Amino acid sequence: MATEEPKFKQLAHDDKFEVREYNAVVVAETVVQGDMDTASRDGFKLIANYIFGDNHKGEGLGQGASEKIAMTAPVIAEPETGSHTISMTAPLTTEAVGITQTMTFAKCWRIQFFMPGQYTVASLPQPNNEAVVLREIPSSRYAVVRFSGMASTSSIETKTEELLHWMNVNRLIPAGAPKLARYDPPWTLPGLRRNEIQIQITSS
Repeated sequence: MATEEPKFKQLAHDDKFEVREYNAVVVAETVVQGDMDTASRDGFKLIANYIFGDNHKGEGLGQGASEKIAMTAPVIAEPETGSHTISMTAPLTTEAVGITQTMTFAKCWRIQFFMPGQYTVASLPQPNNEAVVLREIPSSRYAVVRFSGMASTSSIETKTEELLHWMNVNRLIPAGAPKLARYDPPWTLPGLRRNEIQIQITSS
């Protein structure tokens, strides 16, 4: 069976760039310290444990058996910087450098798995580990750039700057920090990997 991905409507398409409107989704997420690779690895392990059965139904003495949850794609890594509102009033070059540094040099990361579409926050089993949190993300619009290969620091910097430039040309205003979306397991050959930089935009 194909791996489930969050549903969206494509609002614009320009070669490797897109504007998407995502439906509301439920995520399991955790915040992890360290560089991006370390945080991604540690965060992935925490949430993978949750979906593979480190969870329970019910509360207190009435807790029920654990439940396995299907893996979905992509896995999201987002720098955790407190406020994610970004102004584009400064020149693009200054803004791009600031946002890219936030993306590549962050020391704290929010790692997210999307939950399969049949679940709500209420119907999901509860994590046994308090570091894993369930929440609903409302319908949102994102500017996206797609790329293949390894999601290295240099490729993340380059693609983030490319996306910011494209957004600036198309008068799209960021409403959040850049996110790295990775769709494939680590054993996938670099040339076959699907990666994206996603930046939430204002809907006006």
